[in-house]
Amino acid sequence: MDHARVATDVLTYVGGAENITAAAHCATRLRLVLADLDKVDQKALDKDPDIKGTFIAGGMYQIIVGPGDVDHVFDRMIATGGVKEVSKDEAKQVAAQSGNLASRFIKMIADIFVPILPALIAGGLMMAINNVLTAEGLFGEMSLQARWTWLADYAGLINLISSAAFAFLPVLVGFSAAKRFGGNVYLGGAMGAAMVSSSLLSAYDMSNPEAAAKFWEFTGAAPSWQLFGLEVQKIGYQAMVIPIICVAYLLSVIEKQLHKRLSGTADFLLTPLITLLGTGFLTFVVVGPITRQLSIWITDGLDWTYNTLGPLGGALFGLVYSPIVVTGLHQSFPAVEIPLISDIANTGGSFIFPIASMANVAQGAVAIAVFLRTKDAKMKGLAGAGGVSALLGITEPAIFGVNLRLRWPFFIGVGSAAIGAALVSLFDVRSQALGAAGFVGFVSLVPKHIPAYLALEALVAVLAFSGTYLYSRTAKGAASLADGDVEDEAALEAQAEAIHERTAEGQPHEAVKAELPAEAAGDFSVTSPIEGRVVPLSEVEDAVFSQGLLGPGLAVIPSAGPVVSPVDGEVIVAFPSGHAYGIRAASGVEVLIHVGMDTVQLDGKHFSPKVHQGDVIRRGTPLVEVDWEAVKAAGYQIVTPIVVSNGDRFSGISEAGTRDASRGDALFSVNHG
Repeated sequence: MDHARVATDVLTYVGGAENITAAAHCATRLRLVLADLDKVDQKALDKDPDIKGTFIAGGMYQIIVGPGDVDHVFDRMIATGGVKEVSKDEAKQVAAQSGNLASRFIKMIADIFVPILPALIAGGLMMAINNVLTAEGLFGEMSLQARWTWLADYAGLINLISSAAFAFLPVLVGFSAAKRFGGNVYLGGAMGAAMVSSSLLSAYDMSNPEAAAKFWEFTGAAPSWQLFGLEVQKIGYQAMVIPIICVAYLLSVIEKQLHKRLSGTADFLLTPLITLLGTGFLTFVVVGPITRQLSIWITDGLDWTYNTLGPLGGALFGLVYSPIVVTGLHQSFPAVEIPLISDIANTGGSFIFPIASMANVAQGAVAIAVFLRTKDAKMKGLAGAGGVSALLGITEPAIFGVNLRLRWPFFIGVGSAAIGAALVSLFDVRSQALGAAGFVGFVSLVPKHIPAYLALEALVAVLAFSGTYLYSRTAKGAASLADGDVEDEAALEAQAEAIHERTAEGQPHEAVKAELPAEAAGDFSVTSPIEGRVVPLSEVEDAVFSQGLLGPGLAVIPSAGPVVSPVDGEVIVAFPSGHAYGIRAASGVEVLIHVGMDTVQLDGKHFSPKVHQGDVIRRGTPLVEVDWEAVKAAGYQIVTPIVVSNGDRFSGISEAGTRDASRGDALFSVNHG
């Protein structure tokens, strides 16, 4: 590789040194924080034979160059002047501060929700199933469970399981948000559990006087606490998002400050105690009342806007409905809807339900368009499941899993919902009951409004879908979908850590220089470095590997034992944490071994490295001892890709067909003819 040429061209392709806010590199990639992504010449980067791929992760534009070359290219870039060199962590900090306040807030929300998406997606789809079983008028006057009574128990159990993730959402968000803010995840989960305790009146019942009265009668407790001279209501935060995010942030700040000031036994005993005690009082005395009052103001403001401004008010309501769902404040809308429905003779019914349906269908339609257009396997799965769920009335999986992460589909959905909501107001479409705010929600509508409702739902779906589909065909839209460009640190940092950092300079070590047999120069075979089950790269949940951006190869799901060298050669990259290695075989084949997914975050825990950069080793030499069970218990996948990082020099690989491999069994051969 002509390192000077690549460095010069990369600077040109990314818009010049003046467009680079900060620059760092790891073992395989340049990590650039760019001022303006629109200045990137993506086509030129894609055509460059020495660049293996590009993607965006954590706000950084990352260019895959390869081990043994990326550091030389980076040095040439720095030598030209004008490029600010920083560490990887500093680059992350710079990237985290890029963009406006709104975009950083959206990114933070997406980061928090990515780990809990499976629970939300499953819950959303099960809610949709329950709605089909229990909705009256969907298959005639009677619901399915009323027609066939034996279905009632099944519907009840499905409803119980499906609602758990949403009713106890603060617990899940507490875990994830605490991790995002650098706090103890278990303390975050504990605070989330406190906010939905059975000792509190459920937020679902706060607008129902009868339910509230029964709760106080059953518990025998007063409806409020007297704390610091204030009357604090005993009301839970079921399905609410913003309160627990604020609480997790406060908890993390308090905990980190205590860790700095306490040590040893005092830190171990007092930090959790003081953190939970302080955060608990702040939660119920300050954070809760403020966010609840914010909810009241929003609902009152929306009611005034809709009834005063007509179609314009409807459009404004439709415009903000999905952003309100992001905050969780839409849970307070029943307080406005129930009186409207109860007094239907005078009010005509609820305007909130049909507008919510327009917004939900719009978010579902854009997710379906993403499903059809994206090339990223994981994104396709999220978009398909989340889109169907949203069309049936549950939008959280689509919003948090797809639309907010890509951003532009979310805004297209919001715009389409505004058009539909304006027409809802114009035709005065109203509901006579609560229900699933989606296509199946027509059963909740005033009967004479059902045709208009269904027509508007179809119109909004077409607008949202076509808008997303057309935008995805533009250069920027297509690039984001093709590269899995999701602005989400939690999901994409796994891609960003596809390989490892260089061994720290100055580490004392006596180099190993094994004698390699003469025939090693003509040996293009790669053997299994681990005992376990062999799987194709396509099954690795990391787009950098599954899409072959780092080269062809296979992966092994380990079952036991150490990781050994699969070739005779030189260790060219060895990260001190022991989670990944690069070896240049005597034949010239360069093999990358990444032990587990995202295991760099373990900082070497459960790994015992045996070799260092510069060592010349024989096939079968132990590279690292790994406590596989401990790694899995820590929440990390142990699947280990073995790829040919300089595969562009060869004509692919020939798999040996091994499925259950022992260390040293044939894995694949590199085609060199």
